[in-house]
Amino acid sequence: PEQAEVKVVDQCSDIYSLGVILYEMVTGRIPFEGETPLGIAMKHKSEMPKDPRELNFQIPGDLSNLILKCMEKNKENRYQSAGDVSSELTRIEEGIPTTERVEPKRKPITSREITVTFGLRKLFIPALVVIAIVIAVVVIWLLRSQKQSVSLPPDKPSIAVLPFIDLSPQKDQAYFCDGIADELINRISRIESIRVPARTSAFSFKGKDLDIRDIGKKLNVETVLEGSVRKAGDKLRITVQLVKVDDGYPLWSEKYDRNMEDIFSLQDEISLAIVDNLKVKLLGKDKAKFIKRYTQNLEAYDLYLKGRFFWNKRTEESMEKSVEYFKKAIQRDPEYALAYAGLADSYITLGAWLFLTPKEAFLESKKAAIKALEIDELLAEAHNALAFVSFAYEWDWQGAEKGFKHTLELNPNYATAHQFYSEYLIAMGRPDEALVEIRRAQELDPLSLIINAIAGWPFVSTGKYDKAIEQYQKTLEMDPNFRPAHIYLGRAYQNKGMYEKALAEFEIANDLPEIGTTYANMGKTAEAYQVLNELIERSKRMYVPRYKLANIYFALGDNDQGFAWLERAYKEREYGLPLIKVGTLSDSVHSDPRFKALLKKMRLE
Repeated sequence: PEQAEVKVVDQCSDIYSLGVILYEMVTGRIPFEGETPLGIAMKHKSEMPKDPRELNFQIPGDLSNLILKCMEKNKENRYQSAGDVSSELTRIEEGIPTTERVEPKRKPITSREITVTFGLRKLFIPALVVIAIVIAVVVIWLLRSQKQSVSLPPDKPSIAVLPFIDLSPQKDQAYFCDGIADELINRISRIESIRVPARTSAFSFKGKDLDIRDIGKKLNVETVLEGSVRKAGDKLRITVQLVKVDDGYPLWSEKYDRNMEDIFSLQDEISLAIVDNLKVKLLGKDKAKFIKRYTQNLEAYDLYLKGRFFWNKRTEESMEKSVEYFKKAIQRDPEYALAYAGLADSYITLGAWLFLTPKEAFLESKKAAIKALEIDELLAEAHNALAFVSFAYEWDWQGAEKGFKHTLELNPNYATAHQFYSEYLIAMGRPDEALVEIRRAQELDPLSLIINAIAGWPFVSTGKYDKAIEQYQKTLEMDPNFRPAHIYLGRAYQNKGMYEKALAEFEIANDLPEIGTTYANMGKTAEAYQVLNELIERSKRMYVPRYKLANIYFALGDNDQGFAWLERAYKEREYGLPLIKVGTLSDSVHSDPRFKALLKKMRLE
């Protein structure tokens, strides 16, 4: 996988190669097939192979698990040394009975393939494991020797763009400073040959007095760009500095004194200087994409920056302000595609976070995204918004996947698109692929709280609740006040029947519907009905998710009322419904014909 992504390969990459060889040994097949070498490489990058036991039922479970662990996509999840693999193989061999051994038939080992085919009789398992140990040692030695004589392709140049410091006299230009840095991040992310952490991660250091080298290490980058802005009237001074992480010395620095009317050409100038100092060559098509301008209207641009500033705060009040500013930007420049994309993003957040009804939020988002694409059909942000609406509201599963894939073709470095696509894959029952996508999102935006929280979803969907809990706890170490992580952690505890711990998390998050469900699961029927009645009363004046009311009824054992509310959720096309198969519903609900009928109506079965 590291070679397919043009990353540095190391001992963990050797372990993956060993896993491939062992896979061929025990199954007689290669793990991935394709029409072209590139197609096969992409499968190695993103797909998990079939369990070897599906191809050869006589393989011990421990040996199959060892091979699959060697072939984990995330190298941190593999064995970390050949010694670890050898020790595990020895343990497996010692635990296998030595009776009824039959010598396997084997093809000669050639330079083209190392494949062993087995006869119809029983495997000689202990001998197979011994062979595996020998091959493990030899392969690792060969790969290590090869590395000493062959130079490896370098990793992509990497840069983190920190929020610019506001040095303006009134200290009232925070939105403008953030906007300048945000624009640079967005531009650089369009270049596939450069790795840049997303805004969320880079901006997590805002206002913190940390050493550049420490920041670079946390974000896993070679260089860091920092800067300041002084804006007074129409006069603008921007100072930038590109710093090497390994020694803290500047690679390049510059001071720009301009009038505000020159801001667009100044952004081009700074962007191209950064790329030049990273030693990246931009060809004509890439350069045009890199310095593309979406408006020439200064007032519209300023309003757009304010819209993004409030959108990034993610509160109900700030979302309403972001909508207001994006609409004003569009009034100033009706052809401003980025402002329409920003409006689409705002409505998605308002719908996903239940600040508006699904119909109000997602239809407005779709309308804005379509308008953005009428102006610029290559705008990744708008394609991503449209794909999310197809997934979360329209339940157009094929259209959604096509949209997410197209978004990532336009901008492979778009962390939010990888996140949304991962959510979609969970709903489609494809957790292995979902894990690949959310891991990629984490690489691009390592300090994003929401991405790190959603990284637990693939584990929940496969019943690996302990791994999910570990991931949610890691997220809360980053920010103990992050509400979604408390909610997801509580649900994982519920899945394990740890209701006291679940209740504690839901109380921290102040999530009344989840508290009601937990009361019901704990047998506290009176308390559960009290919560239920309060939520039904509340739903008369504000939007309360119908499927959450259904969950409480199901936990109380009242499946008739549960399905009645679930039907209302279906009619509202609620955002949580596509994920209903991986929720906390009981077996009695899943086996009910009404549940199967609902899945069929949603085309989820």
